[in-house]
Amino acid sequence: MPSTHVIASDLVHYLWDAGTAPAVHIQSGDTVGVETRDVADNQIFPGSTTADLANVDFARLYPLAGPVHVAGAEPGDTLAVEILSLETRGWGWTALLPGLGLLSDDFPDPYLRLFDLDPAQRDAHGGQVTYLRDDIAIPVEPFLGTMGVCPAGAAGQGVMPPGSFGGNIDIRQLVAGVTLYLPVQEPGALFSCGDAHAAQGDGEVCVTGIESPMGGELRFTLHKGKRIAAPQYSIPAGSLTRRVDRGGWYGTTGVGGDLYRAAQDAVRAMIDHLGAARGLSREEAYLLCSLVVDLKISEVVDAGEYIVSALLPDAVFVG
Repeated sequence: MPSTHVIASDLVHYLWDAGTAPAVHIQSGDTVGVETRDVADNQIFPGSTTADLANVDFARLYPLAGPVHVAGAEPGDTLAVEILSLETRGWGWTALLPGLGLLSDDFPDPYLRLFDLDPAQRDAHGGQVTYLRDDIAIPVEPFLGTMGVCPAGAAGQGVMPPGSFGGNIDIRQLVAGVTLYLPVQEPGALFSCGDAHAAQGDGEVCVTGIESPMGGELRFTLHKGKRIAAPQYSIPAGSLTRRVDRGGWYGTTGVGGDLYRAAQDAVRAMIDHLGAARGLSREEAYLLCSLVVDLKISEVVDAGEYIVSALLPDAVFVG
């Protein structure tokens, strides 16, 4: 019979390393309960101010729950991770961090916003929300920004960037009900997770979503001999944007021969739009882009001129 395991909240590690002792040993089909810390490892907390960002020890970023050792897992297999449930723990934060993010040169100064993630805060359709401003309700859709198996031969490897093993993938669609597939690269798979987000748009342009401590349950199934080159995932039927589909969208674009610069230009245009149309400060507009705006590659085949769209859901504006 499948078993249920729990990883204690004090069992964390900060680097990918094949030598890290497993937090739990499981069989295929077992479920694991996790309690993850926020990405800053409790260095930001309710009551923090922007000044506290200067004291963050970056060596403590990305505390990961795990590793989970799956019996019989070997390189060449695939590990399926079914996300059974995820729940925030009442609060979260988003920040502009100097030197990081899509528009780091445009926003050189630190900036911190805290968010109330009280589950009783609901929109008219019953979905949990949090507020950037009284008239801007952000849908809360929890996911784990970092989920991965141990990279092949890893020894003190940083959590960023992601890779074929998964890791800091920040795919906002990996919510409860979705199954993630990861290519096993080390014996036992050695799965770990953390960096939970309460909300994020496609792109996470500020390099932070709403960072939050979170609890959840994951079920692991080993597929022997199934080879995949990089993470894949399956999503149940339904819209990928169901929480905001009741409204329209406003899109800005960036056009040029470099996808990264096109993405920057699309977001800059959206920041200008939010300032003119909604009266947001540049910092508020940039944060909102990171939390609800989806970046899309609209075109890549036309003589080396690419188009990136930034799409803002009108449904986040209330009142």
